[in-house]
Amino acid sequence: MTKVYGHRGMMGVYPENTLLSFEKALEAGVDGLEIDVHMTVDGEFAVMHDATLNRTTNGFGAITEYTFSEIRELQWNHPYLSSFQRYDKSWEEEKIPSLAEVLQLVSTYPDVALNIELKTYENLYENIEEKLLDYVAKYPDVKNRVIYSSFHLPTLIRLRHYDRDARLAWIINQPISHPEDYIDILGLEALHIGVDTFLQHIYHWSKWRRLLRVWTVNDKDTLKQLLDIKVKGIITDYPDRAIFYRCERYAMA
Repeated sequence: MTKVYGHRGMMGVYPENTLLSFEKALEAGVDGLEIDVHMTVDGEFAVMHDATLNRTTNGFGAITEYTFSEIRELQWNHPYLSSFQRYDKSWEEEKIPSLAEVLQLVSTYPDVALNIELKTYENLYENIEEKLLDYVAKYPDVKNRVIYSSFHLPTLIRLRHYDRDARLAWIINQPISHPEDYIDILGLEALHIGVDTFLQHIYHWSKWRRLLRVWTVNDKDTLKQLLDIKVKGIITDYPDRAIFYRCERYAMA
C-alpha cells in the first residue's frame, strides 16, 4: 500500500512546519510526516524549511545567526499567513518548533514515520549528521521510525558512517543512471524523486516504484495515478486528499 506523508505537515491548508500543521496531518491519518531542520548558533535544531527567516516570519537573516530562544520569539509573517484561503488569526500564536517537540508529538502515534530532511545543500552545518543522530537517539520509541533525507549525498554518506542502521533516502529531481546501484551501494531505504521528474520519465522509473517516494504531489489526477502505480510513498501538501483517494481505491477493489 502506498504510504502518505504530510509535506511540512499539511502545508496546503495550515502554516508549514508548525505543530498545528503536524497535528492536523496526524489527525487526517498520515503514515508519516516530512519536516526540515536547520541548526541555530547555539546548536539547537529548528524545524523550518528555509535557511533564512525572511519568508515566513517577521525576522530577517540566516537561522545560523540566531539562538533558538531568539527564533522562538519571532512571529509568523502576516502576508504569509494571510495567503491561506482559510486563514485563522489564532495561527499567529504558533511558534517555530524545536525538533524535540516534533519527536514528542510523533511518539504518541506509534505507527507514524518521521522523515527529517537535512538542508545541507544550503548550509554545511558542522557535524550536523552525528549531532542529529545523537539527538534522535534520546527518543528510542521514535528512533526506528525516522528516515533521514537530503539532496546532499555527502550528508547521507556521513549518516551511514555514524549509523549503519539509519534509514536513508536521497532526494533527487533529475534522472539518474542505474538507480539500483545507488540504492545498493549507499544502503538507501528509498529514493525521493520530484513528481515532474517521475512523470517525465515514468516508464524508466516505474520498475523501481516500490523504492520511490514522490514529492510534492498535489494534483488530483496525479495523486490517483501514483496510487494506481503503487509507488512506495507520496509526499503531499494535502495528505487528507491522498488518504481519501487511497480509501476510495480500496473500497472499489
